[in-house]
Amino acid sequence: MAVNMKKSTFMTMTAVLAAGMLLAACSKSSEEGGKATVAPAKEGASAAPEKRGKIKMSLYDRGNTPPAEGTITNNRWTKWINENGPADVEFIPVPRFESKQKFNTLFASGEAPDVINEFETAYRDQLYSQKQLLPLGDLIKQYAPNYSKMLEKYPIMRQIGTKPDGKLYEIGRVIPSTVQVAVFIRTDWLKKLSLPIPQTPEDLLKVAKAFTEQDPDGNGKKDTYGYSLAYLGDEAIDAMHGNTMFIKDDKLVEDDARMKAAVSFKKRLFDEGVVDRDYLTDKNGEKAKKDFLSGKLGIYVADNANVDVLTTLRSTNKEATIAPMLLPKTEFGQYTIRMLNPLQMTTVVYAGAKDPAAAVKTIDFMLAESTWKMLKFGTENVHWKNDELGCPRPINPDVRKAEIGYNTDLYMVSTTIDSKEICNVPVVDKNIPNAEEWYKIRNETRDMYENPAVPLYTLTHAEHMPTLPADLLKINNDWTQQSKDLIAKTVVSGGSFSVDQAMNDLKSLKQKIGQNQTVDWYAKWYEQNKKNAFLTKDIYQFLAKK
Repeated sequence: MAVNMKKSTFMTMTAVLAAGMLLAACSKSSEEGGKATVAPAKEGASAAPEKRGKIKMSLYDRGNTPPAEGTITNNRWTKWINENGPADVEFIPVPRFESKQKFNTLFASGEAPDVINEFETAYRDQLYSQKQLLPLGDLIKQYAPNYSKMLEKYPIMRQIGTKPDGKLYEIGRVIPSTVQVAVFIRTDWLKKLSLPIPQTPEDLLKVAKAFTEQDPDGNGKKDTYGYSLAYLGDEAIDAMHGNTMFIKDDKLVEDDARMKAAVSFKKRLFDEGVVDRDYLTDKNGEKAKKDFLSGKLGIYVADNANVDVLTTLRSTNKEATIAPMLLPKTEFGQYTIRMLNPLQMTTVVYAGAKDPAAAVKTIDFMLAESTWKMLKFGTENVHWKNDELGCPRPINPDVRKAEIGYNTDLYMVSTTIDSKEICNVPVVDKNIPNAEEWYKIRNETRDMYENPAVPLYTLTHAEHMPTLPADLLKINNDWTQQSKDLIAKTVVSGGSFSVDQAMNDLKSLKQKIGQNQTVDWYAKWYEQNKKNAFLTKDIYQFLAKK
C-alpha cells in the first residue's frame, strides 16, 4: 500500500509492524459447507434467477503464487469466487509495484478492468480527474447491502470516498491499525556500557558514540557503529524534529527552524563518526538491516519488524537483547514515523464498465464477512480448527502458507475490524525460536507507538493527503530529489559546507524550482478542507473509539 512522506512532500507511509504471528478469528466461521452466502433477494422480487453478470477485476500479482496452486488469477480461490459469487470474474494480473504502468497500458489498449483494486491514492485521484471513474452512490444503495451497512456504521468512509464533485467514487475498508516503522536498540550493549535508553537528542548522540567507540560487542575491534542515516534512518531524524508541514494558528505552514535542526543533527551524527560513512550508497536500507542483524549496528529504524529480526540476530549474537525506543523529544515535540492506515480506500469502478451492477455486486460479495473469512482462513478441518479460545488456528502452518498465504489481495477491500469472530490474540508458538520474547517486544512497541501523545509527525497519513496537480507534482518531485541531494552534501561535507550555507541554498532552490507554489497549494487546500479532511488527530480519535 504506498510512498515516503518527508518534509513538505508527504511521501507515503506504507505497511505494518509484522508480529510474525497469526492474527485470526474467534469462534466458529460462518461458512456453510465451504460456501459464502450472498444477501437474499428483496421481498417481492421475481422468482426467476437474475442474469449472471460478467466482469473483469484487477488483482495484484506479487509473484508469490506456489506453482502447485496455479497462477494468481487461476487458482483454488479465484475458482471458488467464480463458483460462489454473483458474476463471472476474469481476473487481470497487475504487478504490485508496477501497477500504474500496467493500468496505463490497459487503459490505452481499451482493456481497462471494470473493477480496479489499487492502494495508491494519487493514482485513483488521477483516474478521477481523467473522468475514468463511475459514481457509486446509487449503485451501492441498490446492489451492495454489505457495504451499505458498513457506511452506516462508519460514515467517515463515505466522506473519505467522496471526490470534490460531491459524489462517492471509492470503496474502502476499516482495518486494525498498528505500527509500521519503529526504532530498536541493543539493550545488552546499553547494560554493558551502563547507559539508559536515549530520551533526548543529546542522549541519542552520546549512546551512538559509545556504541561506536567503546567496543560494545567485546571483540576487541572497532567494528560497530551507533546509528544509520540510510533510508528510514534519515526519515527518523526528520520525524524527530517534526520536519514537515504542520498546523499553526489554524494555518498549514512550514518552519525552516525544524528543517535546520534536522539537518544540523544529521551532520552532527556524521561528524562525530557514529554512523556508517557510506550510508548514501545504502539506498533501501538493506546494508543497515544486515549490519543490525549481524551485530554491528546498535540503533536500527526497522520497517515491518517480526520475530525473524530477533532470531537472525541471535544466530550470531547469542546473548543479544533488543527493545523498542521512541524517537527522542525535541523542542518541537515528540513524534513517531509511520503507522498502517486504519481507513483505506482500495477499490473503484471504471466509468466504461459494461455491467456496473455486476461489478458492484461482486465487490459487495468479496467484502462480505463470510467471503473474506473463507479467503483468509480457508476451510474448517482442512486448513483450521478452533483452539481453546474459540479462534481458528491453522492445522498445519506450512499447508496454510502454501494454499492460502498468497491470496491476501483477494480480500483487500474487506473490513476486518468489526467481526465478532476476530481474535486479536496472536498465536505464540513455542516451537518458533524467540516467539514468546518477541510477543512481549511487539506489545511494548505497540504501547509506545500507538499513543496520541506521541503522534505521527505528518499532517495525516499519506493516503489521506490530496493529490497535487500534474505541474505542481513535477515541481514537488524535483524539489524532493534536489533538496535531498543538497542536504546529503551538507551532512558529509565535513567543515567545507555549513548548515547555514545549506539553508540559504535550500531557500534559493525552493524559489528557483517554484516549490513555494506547492506549499501555497497545500495551505489553500487545508484552509478549504480543514473541516472535512481526515488528519492525524482524527486517526487517533478514530482508533480511540475502537
